Amino acid sequence: MNVLVSSAGRRGALVQIFREVLHSLFGAGTVVAVDRSPLSAAGMLADHFEVVPPCDSDAFVPHMLDLCRRYDIRLLVPTIDPELAVYSAHRHRFAAIGTTVMVSAPQAIEIAADKLRTFRWFTENAVPTVRTASLDEVLGSPQHWRPPWIVKPVAGSASSRVRRIDSWSELETLHHEPDLIVQEVAQGHEHTVDAWVDRSGRCRCVLARRRLEVRGGEVQKAVTVENPELQDLVRRVVEQLPGASGALNVQVAVDGPTMSAIEINPRFGGGYPLSWQAGADFPKWTVEEVAGLPPTWAEARPSAGLAMFRYDEAVFVKASEVGL
Repeated sequence: MNVLVSSAGRRGALVQIFREVLHSLFGAGTVVAVDRSPLSAAGMLADHFEVVPPCDSDAFVPHMLDLCRRYDIRLLVPTIDPELAVYSAHRHRFAAIGTTVMVSAPQAIEIAADKLRTFRWFTENAVPTVRTASLDEVLGSPQHWRPPWIVKPVAGSASSRVRRIDSWSELETLHHEPDLIVQEVAQGHEHTVDAWVDRSGRCRCVLARRRLEVRGGEVQKAVTVENPELQDLVRRVVEQLPGASGALNVQVAVDGPTMSAIEINPRFGGGYPLSWQAGADFPKWTVEEVAGLPPTWAEARPSAGLAMFRYDEAVFVKASEVGL
């Protein structure tokens, strides 16, 4: 069986996990990594690496379909937010050539991609969350909002342009920036809760990890925790999210008994390797599902109390091999 990891970038651990899964289940298998840049560390760790057009290019989907045919890809794994809607909209075209895309339905992607829609969906489904509004709405009703706030793009990812604002005058300076939202500051510790949803829409595993240190929007230090109320909340979120499938994660702030859901990411999170090491083997269960093998998720007992401290590694290649 062959797997393709899309927009592999720096996700070397995810590539290596899928390689390990294929060899443990089948004794062989190929992991193909693709990225728009030839300078992908994860690409150097895969069995094959291909440079592809950007996901917003008209050439992207035809190119990816061609690669899936050429490498006989059974499972395609998106990893970044901008490509999720593209893959979701065209997943039937991949299915027609025998490739399953691990992606949620378009409605789920749309809810998760727009933070105002996420807030409204949380509210409509009685999910505790933080008060959120567009920047224009907040500037138009100063009597109803008090600092501090978190300001971020309505469709941003990886903490791009996210900032804390502590005064009204500081907030007013942002009026010229497009598509910003304002959120009340969530109290407590931020948790990323990984969840895996099978094809029937049932959530088969939830594991929470408390973020200890973040760099550039991606967790660097974290620890898995046992919190039944938090796990039940996230299980309810992903099972109610229309068309959720595969690996997802939900960001939740926890302050004692109070929980505030902040956002949904319908993909593997950057810190997922911690959950995998703790026993939440989403890649294995996804491969089993695609290959028609007996599922083993019921045997999993993910462990709390496992800490992760990430560090920088490097891949060394001849410059000529990557066009330099």
